Formats: sequence, structure tokens, C-alpha cells
Amino acid sequence: MSRRGWLLFLSLCVIWGIPYLLIRVAVAEVSPPALVFLRTAPAALLLLPWALRQGNFRTALKYWPWVLAFTLSETTVPWLLLAHAEQRISSSLAGLLIATVPLLAAVLCWLIGHDDRLDLRRVVGLVIGFGGVAALVGLDIGHIDPWALGEMLVVACSYALAPVIVSRRLSDAPTLWVVSASLGFTALVYAPLTLTQFPSSISTAGATAVALLALVCTALPFPLFFALIREVGPTRSTVITYVNPAVAVLAGVIVLSEPFTAGMAVGFPLVLVGSLLGTARRPTAVPAPLPRKADT
Repeated sequence: MSRRGWLLFLSLCVIWGIPYLLIRVAVAEVSPPALVFLRTAPAALLLLPWALRQGNFRTALKYWPWVLAFTLSETTVPWLLLAHAEQRISSSLAGLLIATVPLLAAVLCWLIGHDDRLDLRRVVGLVIGFGGVAALVGLDIGHIDPWALGEMLVVACSYALAPVIVSRRLSDAPTLWVVSASLGFTALVYAPLTLTQFPSSISTAGATAVALLALVCTALPFPLFFALIREVGPTRSTVITYVNPAVAVLAGVIVLSEPFTAGMAVGFPLVLVGSLLGTARRPTAVPAPLPRKADT
């Protein structure tokens, strides 16, 4: 990976590792639809002037069906479900469940023929990874809300699909227009519900969490995410979810005093190892050099 790729990778590892903590804090006072609106509307307004300055709106319009598909899979659907799930599960567990995204992305890319075929190493990695998910859930089954678990599964599948859409259909689309349209559309979808569910008051901690979600975790990272996909591809771009869960767990345990359970201790390392093996490409064979003629 290039230096630029590493910089993008590390930045997104941190930026998208802390939203789970912030969401957990915010949903204690703000309804999930209102939180999605308050997260997307300010970010869209912040990015829109940059998109207007870019000046290629007509070019962006050609991609509108795929922008809509990306929007539904990256923001509109998963952000509502994630916020709703975090009303009933810890931010640490939510972050760890998102660690399954590289596994799901690898399977998806293989099914649609976007990636090279699964060899034995990758199959073993997928089995180990999904075994880790089973351990993560099974060892803590008495402490996990099944509906929240189902919501997190949909979130993980959506997050796995979004980079594939970007890579296959939006690689040449104007990034700022795609992101601005995605955030703006999602804000419009949840605006009516927000009007009826807007909190009458909110604490300093809640307001800070919402502001950080909108500015640091939404407006800032999306252009970086598109750049990372172009730099390393859709499957490898999801590798940020290897580190995001570790950041989420540390933040949840340290800041919110969330428990570090047996399921987390056993399941996460298995998911991590499985993801590393399951998304690794086979090394490219280097052709043998032609034999040199004997000196005469």
C-alpha cells in the first residue's frame, strides 16, 4: 500500500471507530430518525458548497441510479438500524459486529465475479471469521437482544455492498456530488419524522456527540473513503473495519465503562484472523526469466 493509502487507512480507522460511542451517547436523548437527520443534514450543507464549486453537476446526474443505490446501502438504511440497535446493545458489541463487513464483502465480490475465485486459504479464513461471529454471539447470547442482532446483520451487509457499488459504478463519478447527494437525500427522508420526534432538550454530552457525528464522522470521512476505495479497491477498503472495532471497544470500555465479555475476547480475534485470510488475494505468479544463450 502506498503512503497515501496508509494515511487514508489510518485516518478512517480512527474516524469510523468512534461513531459507535457517540451514537450510544446520543440515542439516550435523541430518537434514531432524528439522530440520522441531525447527522446528515449539517454534513450535507457543509459539503454542498464544495460540490457547487466543483461545477460538474451534469456529470453527476448521469450516475443518479447508482448514487441512490449507494445512499440506501451506506446511509439511509444502515444508519437508522445502527442507531436503533444501539438503544439495546453496547457500542462495543455494535463495533465488533461491524467487523464482519470484510468477510461479507469478500463473499459478495466472489458471487458477482468482481474478485478472484476463493482458494483454500480464503475459504478457511471465511470459516474462521464466521466461526468468530458465532463465538461472539453464542458466548454472550443471554445478553444480546435478538432484534438488535438482526438489525446489525443488515447494517453489516449494507456496508459490504456500498464499496462494491462505488468501485463498479461510481469510480468516475464526482465524489463531492455523490457524498452531498447521499447525505442530502437521507436527511430529506428523515426530516418529517424529526419534526415530530425532535428532543425538547438535550444535554451538553448529547449535543457534543451529535455534533461530532455530523462533522467529524460524516462530513469529513466520506471523501476520504472514496479516495481509499480508488486507492486499494472495494474489498481492501473494508479492511478499516479490522481496526474500527478495536477503537470502538476501547472507547466503550474506557469512556462508558461497558463490559468486555468472554464472547468479545474469543470472537473478535477469530473474526480478525478470518478477515485477514478471507480477503487476502493469491500472490501473483512471477513468470520465470527466459534462459540466456550461452556465451560464445
